[in-house]
Amino acid sequence: MTYFDALETRSADERASDQAVALREQLKRVTSAPAFAAHLADADINAVGSADDLPVLPVLRKSDLSRAQAERPPFGGFTVKPAQHFHHVFQSPGPIYEPGSTDHDWWRMGRFLHASGVGAADIVQNCFGYHLTPAGMIFESGARAVGASVLPAGTGQTELQVTAARDIGCTAYAGTPDYLKVILDKADDMGVALNFSKAAVGGGALFPSLRQDYADRGISCLQCYATADLGNIAYESAAMDGMIIDEHVIIEVVTPGTGTPVVPGEVGEVVVTSLNPDYPLIRFATGDLSAMLPGQSPCGRTNMRIKGWMGRADQTTKIKGMFVRPEQVAALVNKHDEIVKARVIAARQGEMDTMTVQIESPCENDLAYAKSVAEVLKLKGAVEVVAPGSLPKDGLVIEDQRVYE
Repeated sequence: MTYFDALETRSADERASDQAVALREQLKRVTSAPAFAAHLADADINAVGSADDLPVLPVLRKSDLSRAQAERPPFGGFTVKPAQHFHHVFQSPGPIYEPGSTDHDWWRMGRFLHASGVGAADIVQNCFGYHLTPAGMIFESGARAVGASVLPAGTGQTELQVTAARDIGCTAYAGTPDYLKVILDKADDMGVALNFSKAAVGGGALFPSLRQDYADRGISCLQCYATADLGNIAYESAAMDGMIIDEHVIIEVVTPGTGTPVVPGEVGEVVVTSLNPDYPLIRFATGDLSAMLPGQSPCGRTNMRIKGWMGRADQTTKIKGMFVRPEQVAALVNKHDEIVKARVIAARQGEMDTMTVQIESPCENDLAYAKSVAEVLKLKGAVEVVAPGSLPKDGLVIEDQRVYE
């Protein structure tokens, strides 16, 4: 088996040592970004010597970027150079603006395409969007990194996509998981045989039945986990045993609404520190849920793995007409030293909303906890004190049991 580079098979100690050096350099670098300097003003960045020390720094959220960009467009002061020094400026829904560069494999997508078997002998039909948003360019950059040619197809005009794929002889597909099936079904309707044998997908759920459908057609389909802000975060290999973390990011899995790491293997929110020197996002909360997997991939790549996308961490829920947010649940936990964890359950009784707050604590302190619930959540609700370790380890801090029909 060949690997994209030697970084993929480093020992854990070697990787940790290399990342510690890169992280310290990145923290020095962010002080030149005015918004980041302000964001970290109350933190002791000198106390961060390795990835294990990252929890002493505050979490950065997309809402922080959005507010900063509104005040200081386009990047809000979170980049180390001005917009004019980037090759591209992209706009994602929100709007949120992201920088981009044509520098070699800037988004680190080549590693994923290599793991998908895409190389110099391939022509990639890139069906990610090229208009305003960066996905098309992200995958094109990765294709260049592995020496493949690209048909910049974008989305839509499926009949033309089929014709181009046939005429050009495209061998690999890049795009959302489901759009490839649209192309293949249209090709069947047109009586056209296509040459796809590989698919590198992202931006949506790859259901097992869909992957099997592609396999039945002779197409190997692997998926990655990437965002417009961070580029590639994690990716599948042919082993299809979890998603391997990219070599130039550091991932933490934290309790939603906080920056506190969960117990290894427990579901939580994915927080990413990018080692990209141009756009040094530190402890950037993705809003996605996942969990770390133990051990290493059978494919021989040695970095840690996550289970993949397991839902959204933003569990903000309206109860009795009031929003309850994960940050409020975290504040409730922090209000009492003995509380281990809390879970808000929204339900209905007749036509009325109900709220129950389950609190993991060794102390029977119902009255004090009920007072804190009303103060912090701004709502009154039933309080159930449960034994430490008894709440589900599914990443939920707000559970909505109401059925909407």
